[in-house]
Amino acid sequence: LAGDPELNINHPYYDVARHGIIQLAGEDNSGRKVITFSCCRMPPSYQLNHTRLLEYLKYTLDQYVENDYTVVYFHYGLKSLNKPSLKWLQTAYKEFDRKYKKNLKALYVVHPTNFIKILWNIFKPLISHKFGKKITYLNYLADLGQHLKYDQLNIPQEVIRHDENLWRKQKGKLPPVVKVPPPRPPLPTQQFGVSLQYIKDKNKGELIPPVMKETVSYLKSKGLQVEGLFRRSASIQTIKDVQKLFNQGKLSPHHCQELPEPLLTFDCYDHILEITSVESCLRVTRCKEIIQGLPEHNYAVLKYLICFLHMVSQESIYNRMTASSLACVFGLNLIWPQKGTTSLNALVPVNLFTELLIDFYTNIFNSRTVPGEILP
Repeated sequence: LAGDPELNINHPYYDVARHGIIQLAGEDNSGRKVITFSCCRMPPSYQLNHTRLLEYLKYTLDQYVENDYTVVYFHYGLKSLNKPSLKWLQTAYKEFDRKYKKNLKALYVVHPTNFIKILWNIFKPLISHKFGKKITYLNYLADLGQHLKYDQLNIPQEVIRHDENLWRKQKGKLPPVVKVPPPRPPLPTQQFGVSLQYIKDKNKGELIPPVMKETVSYLKSKGLQVEGLFRRSASIQTIKDVQKLFNQGKLSPHHCQELPEPLLTFDCYDHILEITSVESCLRVTRCKEIIQGLPEHNYAVLKYLICFLHMVSQESIYNRMTASSLACVFGLNLIWPQKGTTSLNALVPVNLFTELLIDFYTNIFNSRTVPGEILP
C-alpha cells in the first residue's frame, strides 16, 4: 500500500501489497465493507506476479467473505503493458468459488471502456445471470456518491484527474463536488450513532446499552447452539429497520460500529496493531495491559460483550463459531483508526487481539471491576 505505515515487510504478500492495488475503503450506504481495486496502480506485468495478485485478492476477501461486501473496480490505467492475460481472468473467475461470489453484493465498474464491453461478451457464457445483475457501470466518480460513503474511498489521484478530463470533454466543465450529508441530531431514545455516555444518561445511569442487554439475553436463551450464529449478516435493510425502531423507542429498551468512537477507543488502535510483534507467550498479558487502560464505561461494555462471545465460543461444537471465527466478525466493529479506514494490514492484528480477548476472557478481565457493572 503505497506509503502505508501499517504495511510491514514481513506481510505474507508484501511483494503485491506494496503497490496498493487492493484497498479497504470503509462502507457502502448499506453498511457493507468496501474493497477497491485500482488498475492504475498495477505495475507492468513483468514486475507483478499475477498468480500472487490473485492469491492476495483471495487472502483479502477471506477476511470478509463471511459477511456481505462490495467491490469498486477503477478501470482507468489498465494498459497493454500491465494487463493480465485472458487466461488469468478465466482462472480468476473460476477460482472465485461460490462463497466469494455469493456474498459479493455489488461490483461497481468505474470508467468502463470498450475493452470492458468486449471482455463482457467473451465472459458472458461463463458468468451466471445472478452474478451479472450485481454489476453496475458508472461513467463518472460522482455517480459513486449515491451508493457509497464517498469520502472514505481513497481514490487514486490519477483516477480523479481522468474523471475531470472526461467531464471537460463531455460537458465542458469540472465535475460536481460530491456532498456528504450532515448528521441529524439524536432522538431521546436513540441507541445507535450516539456515545455510550448519551445512552447512559438517558437510561438512569445504566452502563450496558438496553439494545445490547436485550439482544444478548435473547441469544443466550435461544441461540447459543444455533449453527453459524453471527456468521451471516442479516440483510442490511433489516438491520436498518431494526435500528430505526430501537432509535424511535418502538422496540423495548451487535452493532458496536454505530458508536462515534470505537468501543476500544482511538487511543488503543496503535497498541493493538503491535500485538503481532509481541512474543506469543506475552500476548495475553499485553492484551490485559491495553484493556486496563480503557475508561470505566468502555471497559464494562466490552467485558459484557466479550463474556457473552466467550460463552458462544464454548458452544462451538454446536454453533461452529470458534473464538477465531467470532473475532473475524467482531474485530473491526470494536476498533478502527481516527482518520481514514482500517487498512488491510491492520486486519490480522485486530482479529488476533479480539480472538485473544475471547479465548482468554477470564484471565484478561479478572482483575478489574467497575461499580455498577453487570454480566450476561
